[in-house]
Amino acid sequence: MNPRAADIRVRRSLEDACDPRHLALLVYDMQVGVVGQIADARRVTERVTSVLAAARAAGVRTLFTRHVSLPMELTGAAGLRTAMDWQHTDDVDKLISAFPPNAAGTQLLPELDPRPSEAVFDKLAMSAFVGTPLDFVLRDAGIEAFAIVGVALEVGIEPTVRHALDLGYLPVVVTDACGAGDREAARRSLDQLAWFGGSIQTDAATLTAQLGGSR
Repeated sequence: MNPRAADIRVRRSLEDACDPRHLALLVYDMQVGVVGQIADARRVTERVTSVLAAARAAGVRTLFTRHVSLPMELTGAAGLRTAMDWQHTDDVDKLISAFPPNAAGTQLLPELDPRPSEAVFDKLAMSAFVGTPLDFVLRDAGIEAFAIVGVALEVGIEPTVRHALDLGYLPVVVTDACGAGDREAARRSLDQLAWFGGSIQTDAATLTAQLGGSR
């Protein structure tokens, strides 16, 4: 037996993850122009706001992300390739900057209303850890686990969870508070994450009850 293993706290259960001292909430891309693209936007928004309220009441550190796009004049090969796929065109001259920072569709839903004690990180990539200070912020605060809610599960939340596993975090995916543009693709994402291991899947009611009991 490794004598040092006894000194390591291995968080595996939802109860272990929901220690407000070591848990954060990540609200992923709940933007006007993103949420408006999913069929069950109202239901997902209600679940996200309920989790957000519970996290705030429990004193859980809360962070938001926004997906933004560069002006086309600054966009390189990878960005152009992605834009061509998402905008369904092979003509670079027809591409537009879909989410410029100041555009109405890029803004977070007003009901989220980030507080001065919370942070909003803009990103260009799908993983919330690429090109943002998220990892530094979580690690510096001693965060070991985070709950993730938002949109879209099959596009950005799965890559964020996978990246988090490689960084040593325990991600908690709140499945009914994660929207998707393609339900079947979202189901495949959840199945693959469950098969791979290392993360937890729960629902908004269970998580909010757990957070209520953690105070």
